[in-house]
Amino acid sequence: MSTDRTRPAGRRDQNGPRSAPGGPRSAPSVPRSVSNGPRSAPGGPRSVPPQRSRRLQPHRPLRPHQWFAERLLAVLSGQRPVHWMLGHTIGEAYDQLAELAPSTPLRATQGSRPVLRHCRGAQPATGVVEAFASIAAGDRVRAMAFRLEQGADQRWRCAAVELGGERLTAGVPGPQ
Repeated sequence: MSTDRTRPAGRRDQNGPRSAPGGPRSAPSVPRSVSNGPRSAPGGPRSVPPQRSRRLQPHRPLRPHQWFAERLLAVLSGQRPVHWMLGHTIGEAYDQLAELAPSTPLRATQGSRPVLRHCRGAQPATGVVEAFASIAAGDRVRAMAFRLEQGADQRWRCAAVELGGERLTAGVPGPQ
């Protein structure tokens, strides 16, 4: 057993790596297209179409307004409890959500789960994002607007929420 702990143990199979020593981007040693004419044997070499390289797209993290739109949708559609937003709201926003969550204003209609169609945000001032989202459930589309504020700890928190043009305030029922 080796005492060198900076690299993994050796290969167990005897075949070795399948790709060329230069890595996956090096040119293949066998041509991609091999043909014995129009009538090649059933088990013989055939023409292989050129392969597209699959470049992995780097994972792009959600922007704050997209992240909050997904969370607000989950709470207002009844998929998540309102206390899921407890540390992510300030001011009246949590009270608004606590009042509205039981009525689930963005609930699924006719068995279709609501989904976020579009979400856009604008930054009117430093540390503030005002965003809107379009939410679809079946043949119904709803609008949601919300305001995010960045605290001294650099965390974003939801400060206000509106649905379909009506402000969601504690004590006032939302649209039905």
